[in-house]
Amino acid sequence: MAKIFTIAEGLENLGALKSGGQGSVYKARKTGEIITAIKILPTPIASENDDDKHFISFRNEVQKLKRVNEVPNPNVVSIIASGITNSGNLPFIEMEYIEGPDLGELLQPPYEPVFSVKETLKVADHLANALAHCHRANIKHGDIKSNNVKFNQRTGNYVLLDFGLSVMSDEQRRTSIRYAGAIEFMAPEQSTGETLTETDVYSYGIVLFELLAGTVPFPLTSKGEMSRNSVMLAHMEKLPPDIITLRRDALPGDWSADKQRREMEIPVWLLSMIYKCLEKDPAKRFKNGCELQEFIQRGTISDERKKAIDNFTELPAKPVADDPALRKEILLLQAALAKKENLVKELQYVVETRDRELIEAQRYIATRRKGVSKSVFFLVFIVALGLGGFAAYDKYYKPAKLLPTGTMTNIEKKSGETTDATTDPPVAATSEKPITQATNSPHKKAVTPLANASKKPVRKTKPVIHHSKYRLRQSETYAILKNAYFYNAPDINKRTDIYLTPGDADLTLKQEIGDFQYAIFIDGDGKPVKGWLRKKDFKPETDY
Repeated sequence: MAKIFTIAEGLENLGALKSGGQGSVYKARKTGEIITAIKILPTPIASENDDDKHFISFRNEVQKLKRVNEVPNPNVVSIIASGITNSGNLPFIEMEYIEGPDLGELLQPPYEPVFSVKETLKVADHLANALAHCHRANIKHGDIKSNNVKFNQRTGNYVLLDFGLSVMSDEQRRTSIRYAGAIEFMAPEQSTGETLTETDVYSYGIVLFELLAGTVPFPLTSKGEMSRNSVMLAHMEKLPPDIITLRRDALPGDWSADKQRREMEIPVWLLSMIYKCLEKDPAKRFKNGCELQEFIQRGTISDERKKAIDNFTELPAKPVADDPALRKEILLLQAALAKKENLVKELQYVVETRDRELIEAQRYIATRRKGVSKSVFFLVFIVALGLGGFAAYDKYYKPAKLLPTGTMTNIEKKSGETTDATTDPPVAATSEKPITQATNSPHKKAVTPLANASKKPVRKTKPVIHHSKYRLRQSETYAILKNAYFYNAPDINKRTDIYLTPGDADLTLKQEIGDFQYAIFIDGDGKPVKGWLRKKDFKPETDY
């Protein structure tokens, strides 16, 4: 390796540029008019052989660093050479000299205290490009801060400088960061000496935060150890403050109200990118500069599309040329538009009509659910009351029926005048209670039908016409098809024990309800047997 001295042959020292924990930077001039920057590292190297671990580490890191310049990048400083000084045996890196202020200087007077949004976007793009270039070469810078990014006045680009930490060993890097590093730009994991690609992403977010807000999230109040510790603890535990609030307070007062309003319109994607870079957990940040660069490209394209749409909507309408063909086409379009509007009105009318019908139907259904109307209720109540009164009259106040001599009614039986149940057959359908059968054995050899209430043979007699509510017809002869039971009511469950056996019988039919016919049969003793018979149990003799 080449060696340089304070005054060296072929290399003129033009004075120190800056000094820091990672070493000092000197301005130098090679033979001729070539100006370079020399980064001298603070850790001396005892000998330039493989026995010195510091020399081996420095040589290996320089070889990696040279890969950065295999493909030139306008946003990364060029590495020209490296070596060991004769005086002090200090390792050095010779780099391209960038003429221009760094970002820290651009935030101080006579410059503005904050960057404009447009210039911040430019820095974000150039610095992300530099990080992507380094990370693709597997180089972690480890010392991203505003003083290490310079504005190249010759090209107009922002350039990433000072790869001093990149050529240090892990132990040297840990010691240098702990005691002399820019604590305001350090990621939480750097407190343990760990450096990742995500570490550069965190420091990148701090730089952009400072450009927009005019200050870093956790500023260093003094150079004491306690102040450094409090800042590092804030990086590890506290959330970064609001950029919008800090920027509003830092805007220059001599800016016009319109410019201040424009400069407060920070793209949302830019704010979200910065806060993602400042995540405490490295896994939650962008992984490397390549992801940062891709995110910025997407955000920029989105902004350009939005501007194009806004500009298009703000363009004034161009007057239409006075052309007869165009006029005719406009008239046709207007007529078609009027027709469509009429159609829309008709559809609206139909929709409103259907809505009214639907509302009326819903009201009707709601009324039905609530119950019948009062008028219907009172009508039904009056009819029921009339039927009840009529039934009471029919039962208690109607005139007594004329019965033939010797006929006994149920009322007389209830009064106790009859003592022998075998001689006085019961009368069917004249009481609500079913009449029990008086004998267990019906007549076996009956020529004519018998009521199963008497053991006496049945003899035909002429029917007797009773004066009752209904005017009865003359009795007629009917054919009893099978045992025809009498029922107390036209209900299949109201059957009595009295029935007529198959044969001919004289019946007087009175009333018909459903499958039942009210009938009166006169037994052999001339006593009437009344009740409901099922229609299917008998037929007129002529039909049979």
